[in-house]
Amino acid sequence: MVRRAYISASSHWVPEKVLTNFDLEKLVDTTDEWIRTRTGIEERRILGAGKATSDMAAEAVKALCKQRGIDPKEIDVIVVATVTPDMFFPSTANLVQEKVGAKNAWSFDVAAACSGFLFGLNIGAQFVQAGTHNKVVVVGADKMTSITNYRDRNTCVLFGDAAGAVLLEPSEDDDIGLLDFMLHSDGSGAEYLMLKGGGSLNPASLETIANDWHFIYQDGKSVFKFAVTKMAEVAVNILERNNYSGKDIKMLIPHQANLRIIDGTVKRLGIDYDKVMININKYGNTTAATIPLALSEAYQQGKLDKGDLVLFATFGGGFTWGSGLVRWGLDNPVKK
Repeated sequence: MVRRAYISASSHWVPEKVLTNFDLEKLVDTTDEWIRTRTGIEERRILGAGKATSDMAAEAVKALCKQRGIDPKEIDVIVVATVTPDMFFPSTANLVQEKVGAKNAWSFDVAAACSGFLFGLNIGAQFVQAGTHNKVVVVGADKMTSITNYRDRNTCVLFGDAAGAVLLEPSEDDDIGLLDFMLHSDGSGAEYLMLKGGGSLNPASLETIANDWHFIYQDGKSVFKFAVTKMAEVAVNILERNNYSGKDIKMLIPHQANLRIIDGTVKRLGIDYDKVMININKYGNTTAATIPLALSEAYQQGKLDKGDLVLFATFGGGFTWGSGLVRWGLDNPVKK
């Protein structure tokens, strides 16, 4: 019998500062109506100067431990999914480990852009299933405003900052836990969504700064076309592989990049919107944080009951995309 991992706690943290569409109207040539109709975003959260991804991630992990009632020293592993690490090294996960006091944990980062949390969740599940670890924390966190060019009206309207986290433990119920993952990569898409400067290919220089290579670059049309197809496809495929259909799921928790991409997945699944968790209007695209942030809000708002079938679907730069299927294992906190 396989030892299955389940999500035993779910939390998030977002900065207090809000950047609205009306604020952006003062910075670039755009309008609230243009942003809302094309993306579904109304506002996003902004982490101030002097704070980094690890600070948000640490707050999410502290909330996770409080919710579960454990000491951080009980954590075995910390996996942080991010494309905005505090620095190249040490890993952001190492910094989180120190900030939360998880003295007995080892830690590392995963970089898969907006798919990072699902990639990390799959990795974390393996440690639990192997029987080598009992408490694995998986975090999705990004300070996207640190690589956003607020002179580029096509990208600056999209991104915000946030962190979300889950705790994975062995399930005592064979029917509860992480059931399956379908994860994919296609490096041919790298040219359409990237951070060109700062790595070993284009280290920081006067040229990279002058060319804005330290800000996110996105070919919006190419990314949208690929994302709207692949995210819907992988969501349907994982259900079919497990002999389910859209009617069997209680909730779809999609990556929050663009409301029109979510629409495509919803239509392909043939489900009603009351089965979809959407918070892109409040936070924008927080990259690796979108799915754990939406999951945490869905749980805290009482939208999930123990035994519910939950579907994750995502798409990110790389290209990367994937889906995950979970049988929810926590009691509804609102109905207690």
